[in-house]
Amino acid sequence: MLDYAALAALAAVIREGSFERAALALHVTPSAVSQRIRLLEERIGCPLVVREQPCRATETGRRLCQHVDRVRLLEQELQGTTPALARDGIARVRLPLAVNADSLATWFAPALAAFAADAHVLVDVAVDDQDHTAEWLRSGSVLAAVTATARPAAGCNSRPLGALRYLAVASPAFVARHFPGGVGASSLAQAPSLVFNAKDELQARWARRQCHRHVDLPRHGLPSPQAFVVAALGGMGWGLQPQALIASHLAAGRLVELVPGTPLDTPLHWQHARSAARLVDGLSREVLSAARRALRPP
Repeated sequence: MLDYAALAALAAVIREGSFERAALALHVTPSAVSQRIRLLEERIGCPLVVREQPCRATETGRRLCQHVDRVRLLEQELQGTTPALARDGIARVRLPLAVNADSLATWFAPALAAFAADAHVLVDVAVDDQDHTAEWLRSGSVLAAVTATARPAAGCNSRPLGALRYLAVASPAFVARHFPGGVGASSLAQAPSLVFNAKDELQARWARRQCHRHVDLPRHGLPSPQAFVVAALGGMGWGLQPQALIASHLAAGRLVELVPGTPLDTPLHWQHARSAARLVDGLSREVLSAARRALRPP
């Protein structure tokens, strides 16, 4: 039988990043947290925490933390149907999610806020490229995700959300400087582009569509949608921007399309673990409603 006080200590250390902060969260001493984890490691027979700054879980530790989340999820469901448990004040459930940065910066955050304002949960959002958020579901690291992948991960349901429209834009001065003869493979190979990180393929995808072949793009890495906009306005580079995020700049002429009328629509899907359907149900309603308002129809 597992020691759930020790499991709670393990989950707190991984969530908070240190034994000291975990102790504060649990209202115990750091030595008590350390002892609980040491005894749990002896019971399991392997290390559970990589003692770095911040602390992180070993593979076995990660699986145990997922187990804790599932147990709390079951307790949350019982709380909704058993009044005595509700009176006992079960701790808020942690709801781990994965979403792409552009969705979070545009339409997803309002949906999340509308759900979390009245839900007995604490959300924990991981940001990753839409082509990779499904991996978080497959590993069990999150219970729901916005993803470009339509095929549901094992044990998950999948719903189409619609398409997030991107436009390839830059400042007028940047376009005049780098594309005086128009946009083509040779000019794109010289003009600095903006990417979120190494996983961001949107710029390369758009360039391939325009040039009908791969173009090796020079890239600035900027892992922030807001920084993307500021960098484009300042003439740092060109990039694919969510239309909703730059509409006012386009209308004012501060940004222009590299090739007018060449949007890139990225279909998105909402996937969640079937085991968490009751917990995620309210969030799913908010997400689907927000997607209908903000995204292009699927």
